[in-house]
Amino acid sequence: MRVLLVEDDKKISAALSKGLRAEGYAVDSASDGVKGEELATINNYDLIILDIMLPKQDGWQTCDNLRKAKVLTPIIMLTALDDVSDKIKGLDSGADDYLAKPFHFGELLARMRALLRRGNEIKSSVLEKYGLKLDLNTHIASREGKEILLSTKEFALLELFMMNPNKILSRETISEHLWDMNFDPRSNVIEAFVKFLRQKIDKDFDKQLIQTVRGAGYIFKEENGSL
Repeated sequence: MRVLLVEDDKKISAALSKGLRAEGYAVDSASDGVKGEELATINNYDLIILDIMLPKQDGWQTCDNLRKAKVLTPIIMLTALDDVSDKIKGLDSGADDYLAKPFHFGELLARMRALLRRGNEIKSSVLEKYGLKLDLNTHIASREGKEILLSTKEFALLELFMMNPNKILSRETISEHLWDMNFDPRSNVIEAFVKFLRQKIDKDFDKQLIQTVRGAGYIFKEENGSL
C-alpha cells in the first residue's frame, strides 16, 4: 500500500522509508508539517505516519487540519513525548493510533496492518479467495495448498487485487497505491508486474484469476465469473 511519512529527522526518515519499502509499501516523505499536509491533501494514501515535533507546523495541527479538510486516511502519530496528555491530544486531533519513540519496527508494522485491515473491513491478517491464500504477516502466498514465491512488489500487487475482488482496477489506481510520487505513468512497469504475477498464480491452474478489462484495467475474479 502507499504510505506518507512525515518526519523531520533525516536518519529516522531514511531508516523507516527503507524498512517500509522492503515490506512492499510505496513511500512518499515530507520533513515538515506544511509539506506533509499538502501531500496528504493532493495524493491518495492508504496510511499516514506523522511525527508530532515538526518544523513549520506540528503534527497535532497537521492532523487537525487534515481531518477538517475531510481527509480520512488512517494516521499513526509518532513522538518522543510519552506523556498521557500528549497521547490524548494526538487522538483528539483525529489520529487513529499513537506510538512513542523509541519503538520496535515490528510493532509499527503490526499497527499499520491493523489499521489497514480496519479500513478495508478485513478482520483477519490472512486473505483467502478462489482457492488463493495470502498471509499478510508472513508474506506467504499459496493456491490450493501450493506455495507461490513472490517478490515484494508482486506480493503487494496481489494484496491489492485480493482486497478488491470483482472490482476493475485501473493503471492509475494501481500506481496510486503501489508506487510513490516519482512513478512515471508512461512506463510499462505495471503491465510487466501483472504479467509476472499471472505467470506465478495462474500457471498450471484451469481458472485464471487476474484478467484484463480492455481499455479499463485489470480485475481479480474467477474466469467467466460474474462482475
